[in-house]
Amino acid sequence: MDTDLRALRDRACITGVGQTDYSKASGRSVQTLALQAARAAIADAGLKPNDVDAILPYMLGPTSDEMAAQLGISDLRYSSIIKMGGATFVACLETAALLIHSGIARHVLVFCARNGRSGTRVTGRVSTIPGQSFRQSFDNPYGFSVPGQWYAMIARRHMIEFGTTRQDAGHFAVAMRKHANLNPNAMMRDVKMTMDDYMASKPIFDPFHLLDCCLESDGAGAFVVSSAAQAKDMPNKPVFISGAAQAKPQCSDDLCNRPDMFEIGLTKAAPRAFAMADMQPADMDGAMIYDCFSYVGLLELEEAGFCRRGEVGDFVKDGRIALGGKFPINTHGGLLSEAHIAGINHVIEAVHQLRGACGARQIAGAQRLAVTGWGDLGDGALAVLRN
Repeated sequence: MDTDLRALRDRACITGVGQTDYSKASGRSVQTLALQAARAAIADAGLKPNDVDAILPYMLGPTSDEMAAQLGISDLRYSSIIKMGGATFVACLETAALLIHSGIARHVLVFCARNGRSGTRVTGRVSTIPGQSFRQSFDNPYGFSVPGQWYAMIARRHMIEFGTTRQDAGHFAVAMRKHANLNPNAMMRDVKMTMDDYMASKPIFDPFHLLDCCLESDGAGAFVVSSAAQAKDMPNKPVFISGAAQAKPQCSDDLCNRPDMFEIGLTKAAPRAFAMADMQPADMDGAMIYDCFSYVGLLELEEAGFCRRGEVGDFVKDGRIALGGKFPINTHGGLLSEAHIAGINHVIEAVHQLRGACGARQIAGAQRLAVTGWGDLGDGALAVLRN
């Protein structure tokens, strides 16, 4: 690990978080949603909008210029878009830490707003994924055209090589729903789910069934990153960015021709982030794992180093990943059962956990948590956060 990267350890903190309600129909523009979440995060940090001097927006939705104007930020020193799909917001933690450490910015605002259910749904977002100009002529005529189909191929390959089963993915999905039932802001807060419900759900893309698939959601989330020195005098317990890294898989614009289908961006990013933090996967008290599909969550657990490749089926059994288990995952319900806000809600939940503010879904004694991101055709990022 380069010593310059180690110098970033614990130099920046998440000092404010904010989110809207999550729903199937927000009745608000994405600009309004973004402003609600951003203002909440800035206020949570004890700041005024004009204290923010860098913005890292999502690739879809309001731009940094629009947000700066609407928030009244008079001196925006830096803005950029990290295009990594659902890995964006964990990757933004690394970028924000770099901006803080270099002195370019004092307070960095990161946000995501989407009407992903009532507005542009998944088929309208596929064009942002790398390689689509090629696939329009090659894959699409055969119906191989949306992420669920692409990721289902990885899942089936994992089942063939390692004996992974639908029940293994069911343990993951059922745990997410149980956690969502404890979360007042989760879309699935009032909807119970058993393993029998999971197994009986209708097929979508083999081997994915309906309850393997994430929600499509309206809503927004935001967080503010500040220097550790400043965080001491801010209202909330600071959450330190101890490690963060991002990476691309081999052939990041193509899935079918990869030498190793299971080697994703997280395979390379996770060791770098843990080395930066001077920690190991076993040091974590839990994790927020990006879960656009249940099998994607299983693959990330392996490639992040929480268990060996091919062993995730045993890892998720016997309540290990549920609250009260040895390694709780996605205590908010994740993308499967809280909401799909491109993974920014995973970062927000980690902050709430490390503040000890999660009530019935609190991980007892949580001090160190990992957060992962997955984007496009396997882009990956991991952050190690501590209180």
